[in-house]
Amino acid sequence: MQACIDACSHCHETCLHTAMTHCLVVGGKHVEASHFRLMINCAEICQASTNFMLSGSAFHQKVCAVCAEICDACAKSCEEIGGMEDCVKACRECAESCRKIAATTLKLN
Repeated sequence: MQACIDACSHCHETCLHTAMTHCLVVGGKHVEASHFRLMINCAEICQASTNFMLSGSAFHQKVCAVCAEICDACAKSCEEIGGMEDCVKACRECAESCRKIAATTLKLN
């Protein structure tokens, strides 16, 4: 679980930082509402996933499943727009880790 916590924390930081220091500066497609909203949503769900896992919540597997879905969408959007390779990588790593946690936990319940 620690690897997933680390991946979620890293993705939260990367998405938030990229949105605020790259997208807002570059403008254009980088700040279109759907893309920018997705980046902020991704940062928020990653932080929530981290918090659910750290607190030992019985719902962390469900939050991680949603986190994986949002991270996949964010990675795709960032890749399509371009110039955000760090964000794409962080989102993909987080999505993969969250899917593993969600699947493993669900099997145990």
